Amino acid sequence: MGFAGKTVWIIGASDGIGAALARALAREGTRLILSARNQAALDALADTCGDARVLPLDLAEAGSLTDAVATIAPGTLDAVICTAALYDPGRVEDLNPETAARLVKVNLLGSFEVARLAPPLLRDGGQLVLFGSVAGYFGLPGGQLYSATKAAVNNLAETLRIELAPRVDVRLVCPGFVSTRLTAKNDFSMPAIITADQAAKAVIRGLEGRAFELNFPKRFTWTIKCLRALPYALSLRLSARLGVRPSDR
Repeated sequence: MGFAGKTVWIIGASDGIGAALARALAREGTRLILSARNQAALDALADTCGDARVLPLDLAEAGSLTDAVATIAPGTLDAVICTAALYDPGRVEDLNPETAARLVKVNLLGSFEVARLAPPLLRDGGQLVLFGSVAGYFGLPGGQLYSATKAAVNNLAETLRIELAPRVDVRLVCPGFVSTRLTAKNDFSMPAIITADQAAKAVIRGLEGRAFELNFPKRFTWTIKCLRALPYALSLRLSARLGVRPSDR
């Protein structure tokens, strides 16, 4: 579908791909609802997105999404796009349990809550867009809970594609490396990294098409897909060379 004149709710809009997507859609004439934890960032973004509505929420807080959903009339949205995610790279023994729990709440349980509560807000044929990741294709060193939660989101979207059809058009977005404040935490070389604006363009182009899964940039995402297809005896040896921090070498 084209997005001119449509109404789209972006959850995770304050930064990164979500913010870039909001700006790109606003240029196309899309009516926007913008959500994230940081209201100041949302307010600043809304100033660049026409008459965008700001609706703060925190996917890690019980009831926050429910309260937000209650303010939107059923059947009034053309798409709900959830880009919200946390990322905390490192070895398992170094991860803070509280930080890890919050990451699971946002990345996985937050996506589940969006999938549970958002469909009634969509018009017939509206899109429910979940952001998984190429990191969810295969467990890479340093990814840990981020990779695990994104693998679960990938799987969740696959099941929802069947369960919610035909009324809801479920889509899965699996980006490779995108230059954001999250990937700025990485201290290794990120192959085929693209900007958030480039990612936003790829998402819009994909959502205007018919494919269930949108992944980009292809030269990287297909490499990881091939890694997933190999026998573990080979794929685990290859993955051991990826995502290793300099201090671990």
